[in-house]
Amino acid sequence: MEKKIVAWEPCFFIFFGLFHLHRIWGLFDRTAYARFWIGISENKGLFYFILMGTLAFLCVLGVVTFCRNIHNNYWWRWIYLFGGIYVLFDLYAIAVGLEFWNKFLLWMYDVNSPYWNLIWFSFVLLGGFVFVLGIKLLIQRKK
Repeated sequence: MEKKIVAWEPCFFIFFGLFHLHRIWGLFDRTAYARFWIGISENKGLFYFILMGTLAFLCVLGVVTFCRNIHNNYWWRWIYLFGGIYVLFDLYAIAVGLEFWNKFLLWMYDVNSPYWNLIWFSFVLLGGFVFVLGIKLLIQRKK
């Protein structure tokens, strides 16, 4: 079995990279950023369902791809497994309103937290890495 980069894989990483890179906003305007995302998760409107549905679909697709290539995976497909399971749990916990997860998210969005920059800068770094990986995979796929 030959290793192949499936057509959607670069898009997966570029999408997740951009999703995490938008958190740069939180480094510059804590209050607006926190208010926006807390509002999205509490109101659960159309934007919420489109975004969460897209994230869930991509994570399931990634986990399935990892499992289908279990003996012939690239190193970066482990991101599908660990990242995908985390995101799916996050989406589940938000959807069913797990109390401990809600408290955790409120702590993350506490604009007065001394950890704010550390938390959101870590997500920005993750986003940059994943975005660059997606671009690299796109270039490799075209070769």
